[in-house]
Amino acid sequence: MAGGAAPAPGALLCALLWVAAAAAAAAGGGPGDSHEPGVFGRIYRGAVNISAERVYAFAYSSEPGQVDAVRVYVNSSSENLQYPVLFVVRQQKGVLSWQVPLIFRGLYQRTYNYQEVSRTLCPSEPTPETGPSDQIIFVDVSSMAPFDIMYELLVTRLENFQLETNKAFNFTASPSQPQYFLYKFPEDVDSVIIKVVSDAVYPCSVVSVQDIVCPVYDLDHNVEFNGVYQSMTKQAAITVQRKDFLGEQFFVVFVIKPEDYACGGSVPSSIHGNVNRTWNLQRTKNLQVTIVPSIKKSVYVQAMFFSFLSFLSFYLGSVVVAFVHYISTDVKLTVPFGPVSIAGSGIMTSSHPITASTPEGSSYGAIDESSSSGGRQLSSPDRGLPPGSDTDSSVEEESDFDTMPEIESDKNVIRTKVGLYLSDLSRKDRRIVSKKYKIYFWNIITIAVFYALPVIQLVITYQTVVNVTGNQDICYYNFLCAHPLGVLSAFNNILSNVGHMLLGFLFLLIVLRRDILHRRAMEMKDVYTLDYGIPKHFGLFYAMGIALMMEGVLSACYHVCPNYSNFQFDTSFMYMIAGLCMLKLYQTRHPDINASAYSAYASFAVVICLAVLGVVFGKNDVWFWVIFSMIHVVASLALSTQIYYMGRFKMGKCYLGIFRRAAMVLYTDCIQQCSRPMYMDRMVLLIVGNLVNWSFAIFGLVYRPRDFASYILGIFICNLLLYLAFYIIMKLRSSEKLLPIPLFCIVATAVVWAAALYFFFQTLSSWEETPAESREKNRPCILLGFFDDHDVWHFLSAAALFFSFLVLLTLDDDLDAVRRDKIPVF
Repeated sequence: MAGGAAPAPGALLCALLWVAAAAAAAAGGGPGDSHEPGVFGRIYRGAVNISAERVYAFAYSSEPGQVDAVRVYVNSSSENLQYPVLFVVRQQKGVLSWQVPLIFRGLYQRTYNYQEVSRTLCPSEPTPETGPSDQIIFVDVSSMAPFDIMYELLVTRLENFQLETNKAFNFTASPSQPQYFLYKFPEDVDSVIIKVVSDAVYPCSVVSVQDIVCPVYDLDHNVEFNGVYQSMTKQAAITVQRKDFLGEQFFVVFVIKPEDYACGGSVPSSIHGNVNRTWNLQRTKNLQVTIVPSIKKSVYVQAMFFSFLSFLSFYLGSVVVAFVHYISTDVKLTVPFGPVSIAGSGIMTSSHPITASTPEGSSYGAIDESSSSGGRQLSSPDRGLPPGSDTDSSVEEESDFDTMPEIESDKNVIRTKVGLYLSDLSRKDRRIVSKKYKIYFWNIITIAVFYALPVIQLVITYQTVVNVTGNQDICYYNFLCAHPLGVLSAFNNILSNVGHMLLGFLFLLIVLRRDILHRRAMEMKDVYTLDYGIPKHFGLFYAMGIALMMEGVLSACYHVCPNYSNFQFDTSFMYMIAGLCMLKLYQTRHPDINASAYSAYASFAVVICLAVLGVVFGKNDVWFWVIFSMIHVVASLALSTQIYYMGRFKMGKCYLGIFRRAAMVLYTDCIQQCSRPMYMDRMVLLIVGNLVNWSFAIFGLVYRPRDFASYILGIFICNLLLYLAFYIIMKLRSSEKLLPIPLFCIVATAVVWAAALYFFFQTLSSWEETPAESREKNRPCILLGFFDDHDVWHFLSAAALFFSFLVLLTLDDDLDAVRRDKIPVF
């Protein structure tokens, strides 16, 4: 209309509304149909039946950049499921329909009926190119009932549909009245964390993040069809990245479950079958949602630098210690007093040359002086070996050296002496024993490869399933401090395990250095290396270093998707570390009679099998705990017997012979002559050890802890600590010394372990509970805004294990200048 005034937007919209209503009336059906323009905020009451339906038309206008959402509230007093009232909402982007009573189905075919329903319609956002947008909504109300059914209808425009950054928003939802809101990324924000909290644990709810598409899946039976979602009791958190949404915006959907079993709850016993309308009021939940910016990319870089530099400082410290050791070695080698031992980390010198004053027969394996040779004639099998002959290719079978013709050298006689010395239990050819302990190293590498590859494949599958389905209930993260990177949902939990790998590799380098120095000393035929100090066998140390590295790899694999099914990945090599440490402590003064690699790893395999069975059957099955406790007690007694008698306790021709043998020993040693035990120190250790293990068995049988893997790990660690304490006490009782380096390592181990255990017991999640209950324990990051308490546990436990290994490596360096026939066995 040239030169005329443009009609007002309100008048134009009203005209469009009447035209739409007239068109709907023309297309309407039978008699009794009613068509009228609707008014937002007005409650419409009426009745419908098979011959009469109602159509309401609502119109509104939206400005560019403004997102308007409309919410429809309906109510019906009828509980007749045969003739529900049908509501159909037609809008520009689709059709939304539901019935009243609205029926939800629960577990075991239970049904819950709701007479009050409200839904938010999918909003439309006008573009700047089109200008203001006029929207029309039709609400059809109908029923197939032959009689009138009353209803109520209310249509309103939502004023707080768009969530704002760092601003808390409170609202209420129920199963029949779900809620969802829109969020747009600010210009300078690439990642946000959606935090949802509630004061009430139940009813169980679901939080979902969905792309801007219609329809929005906001009911219990379809909320899992799109986007990512979490179940929730009191707390939930979802990290969302801008790159995952092309439109840089998303919907946050809140759905209340009709039952609580998904969150660990149960249906009240008073509720059966259909539920009256008061149930609708009982299932309401007040929620608060806050969206805060997540960390920036620079924090990832800082966290990675911190992780690597923290543990590379251990490398620097080791280089400094090695340099000081090299300088002191160079100085001491110029002292013309006698031989120098360079096999250990410290330097032990002797100011008095060895003379032929050693009493004849004072010990087994002592030095035999011969005046006719003009020098020292060495009696050990190692004497006279050419340099470089310590290779596996030239080593004979162990059985060739296992027996000796002299009756005084028979092991049955030697091992039953009241006062045993190291020379009594280090009689086998050193090459044979070294080869025996190298098997530990090669076997653990084979085990690590075959164990780790399926684990890596499995956790990659878990992570893929999480990313594809969006089901964040599969993995038990600390969602308030779970920082994604690439396809990984919690990169911080994986990065924090780098310490185990770096320190494990550093320990291998330290052991390799000591091994090289020992080989050089052997080539020099250093008498201190050949006949003095603890025999140097490094196979177990190498195996411990590999086990520490694998603990980091498998812990990282577990934290890709921590859950009930793969928790044993995180603990399997912890069992092996504890077991290898105990074997190393025992091997130190029992080099000839320590367990073989095959029997040791077979025992670890049995333990891991029991751990798996305990995870599967140990929750409520009493029979499993009875059998396990019996196995635990019997194994403790059998191992104690072997340790007490130095492996010379025979069971007889049949397995029942052990009981007859035990009864005979009990009668002769405790009843017939009730006197002091022959091996008092060993007896004290074994009594305390058995009391500790029996206490564990009784505790497990009574309380039946659900975390069976940690329960077994606790048994291993307590036994290791008990044995280490016994070893140190006996060492000090024998007037042996603790050099500065092992003393520092002992103190550092105690301090770091205490700090690590503090953070370990700060439980941030628990796969023993439902995902929703586990999220109640979630807490924010505490270090650099990137690492949580469990990450700090990873850092500290890696350092604690490293110091623990150094304790075992350096504990007996003070004995490098002590004859083996003067070193007691305990």
